[in-house]
Amino acid sequence: MIKGLLRFIIAIIFILSGFVKAVDLVGFSFKMEEYFAPNVFNMPFLEKFALVLSIIMVVLELWLGFMLLLKLKLKFTLSALIVLCIFFGFLTFYSAYFNVVTDCGCFGDAIKFTPWQSFIKDIVLLVGLIIVFILYRKEFKKNDEYSYSETKRSYAKIKYSILGICSLIMIYIMAMGIIDEPLIDFRDYKIGTDLKAEKKKIAANPSEYKTFYSMKNQRTNEVRKVNQDDYINKTEYWAEGTPWKIEEGKNESVLIKEGYKSEITKFKVEDATGTDFTDEIINAPEAVLIFAYHPNDVSPELLKQVEAKVNANKNAVKYGISTIPTTFKTVKNAMMDGTAIKTIARSNPFVLILKNGKIVDKQPAKYYIK
Repeated sequence: MIKGLLRFIIAIIFILSGFVKAVDLVGFSFKMEEYFAPNVFNMPFLEKFALVLSIIMVVLELWLGFMLLLKLKLKFTLSALIVLCIFFGFLTFYSAYFNVVTDCGCFGDAIKFTPWQSFIKDIVLLVGLIIVFILYRKEFKKNDEYSYSETKRSYAKIKYSILGICSLIMIYIMAMGIIDEPLIDFRDYKIGTDLKAEKKKIAANPSEYKTFYSMKNQRTNEVRKVNQDDYINKTEYWAEGTPWKIEEGKNESVLIKEGYKSEITKFKVEDATGTDFTDEIINAPEAVLIFAYHPNDVSPELLKQVEAKVNANKNAVKYGISTIPTTFKTVKNAMMDGTAIKTIARSNPFVLILKNGKIVDKQPAKYYIK
């Protein structure tokens, strides 16, 4: 009873984790790109394979989760899941210890975990899998648990049929997320989101941070972490002749109060000179925005068609937003952080339509022009 319940719970966790990533495979591939970045594992040559690797990882997670749930090839399934969990545990520990990837993407955009929370989750799952492995070890000695009778063989066929049906459903969900938009949108930029209202909530309840300085005594070599208030109020740290000096590059910004959490915080549109167009966009009766997170990869012909379609709307505020200031030819250029653009756009280029600050439509540019 206990081993069956534990097996069921762990299987559901893996299936749910795989499902939210399968719905938005492009988003998960962006997370993979973060791990390949120079400041993490420094493997930029793998970035172009991020989507393929994401598909492989999600398929493994889902299939193994379903196989554990259906109790198929139990020794192989548990062994593979243990290896997978050790791999994920290494990634999350590295992210947490070195503070390089702030969200592992374990549950996509549906549930946000801090790096340390992700690592603890992986350790708990790993321990659970080892316990299940031990509890079921006697069953591994059977050569083929479905070979003893026709009834058991029929039962096995039913299980494999269920696995096949689930696989087909997940293939469809993954394909739709890659070709178009996620069938279920867990992001803060889903249709119906009021950016203006979100901005007001963020302003009313901002997160508060405090800077901690690493101070080293030049005489005794003592090192202290001193918060910004103590540094200002205690003259011993800055008075003339003080032995205390700030260690460059070792200061930390620490979250003191968690404010209203929303990805809309990063929605800031400006030009190369720093002129901010955000308020103009979210207060406009209608705004049409073209996004390109990899502007150099956009087809010039597609971009020309998208700009022509956008310019046909005479009443809307129009901006082309990318990571460089010269992407668009006939639409006013603006810029946004590349990661923020990827949070909004799952295709390159992408069109977002706002009315009075509310998202009313969004779609890949290739569909917008049809």
